[in-house]
Amino acid sequence: MLGFMKKMHVQAGLAPGTLVHIGDKKVEKVRITVIDFDGESFQEKVVDRVDECFPYKDKPTTTWINVDGVHDVGIIEKLGACYGIHPIVLEDIVNTMQRPKMLDFGDYIFISLKMLYFGDDKERVKVEQVSLIFGANFVISFQEDIGDVFDPVRERIRKGTGKMRRSGADYLAYSLIDSIVDGYFVIFEWLGERIEEVQERLIVEPTAGNLQAIHRLKSEVIGLRKAVWPLREVIANLERVESPLIRKDTFIFLRNVYGHTIEIIETIESFRDLVAGMIDIYLSSLSMKLNEVMKVLTIIATIFIPLTFIVGIYGMNFKHMPELSWRVGYPAVMLVVLAAGVSMLVYFRRKKWI
Repeated sequence: MLGFMKKMHVQAGLAPGTLVHIGDKKVEKVRITVIDFDGESFQEKVVDRVDECFPYKDKPTTTWINVDGVHDVGIIEKLGACYGIHPIVLEDIVNTMQRPKMLDFGDYIFISLKMLYFGDDKERVKVEQVSLIFGANFVISFQEDIGDVFDPVRERIRKGTGKMRRSGADYLAYSLIDSIVDGYFVIFEWLGERIEEVQERLIVEPTAGNLQAIHRLKSEVIGLRKAVWPLREVIANLERVESPLIRKDTFIFLRNVYGHTIEIIETIESFRDLVAGMIDIYLSSLSMKLNEVMKVLTIIATIFIPLTFIVGIYGMNFKHMPELSWRVGYPAVMLVVLAAGVSMLVYFRRKKWI
């Protein structure tokens, strides 16, 4: 949180629309990929300069421009000037700490989302801001790093399967959003398995290591909730917007995505409740183990109380004790001690105390 506030401090005092990159630089060089297609044609290439994207603006085909890396504000500014993107939108693109949002500017729609996917170790979830701008015949996506969840969309465009090539930019934008939402389910399935694993360990091993695991899970759930919760508002606004850029048949797919967002939010809320309850499980398990230890110690102490009394009597140095002169005195005392201990064990067993 403190790091977040320090980064946000960079914008203090600047005029609205001033482009300042806020966030981590996750790629050294910006990579720009262009995919241009329609029902009969398809072209995909990586461009070296941003001005190579400009001729696609006036083409009747659908163009998808993907920018990996948002730290170079010069590239963002040139691309925004070509497509007439408002400076406020460009400011939101280079600020990777933005809350997910949707803005309708008439001739284009801006959407900011959080994309979740696994890192290279498959044990760490990466959270990345993805900004989408789509108009009548173009979609521009901005990502912080190379690597995303859009490969299925690219494959459908390359192979020409389904209705992807026959549909417009609105369907392409929907497909990208749907891929991001589908990625949430993969992450949440993995997170649910981790929560179940920690829960099972807590019952038998309420250790300090498991307590640390609970706190890590709690931090992850809070972070994921912050990234996912605004998604419902974004999709709802996109579903309700009255824009000629979104065709009627695309709204059906958006409603399906909205249903998925509700399911995701319910899942993350249930995860939050489970993690919160895991602290109670930890304390209860710890208390149960402590009670077991105390019960064993209490039984041992209870058994030895009468034994200590018996041997304490015969440990006194009185001269006139009739039993001291008995030949079988020692075996008799030991037999009494043994009988007392066994009797008490039998009694405790019948009472189901042990």
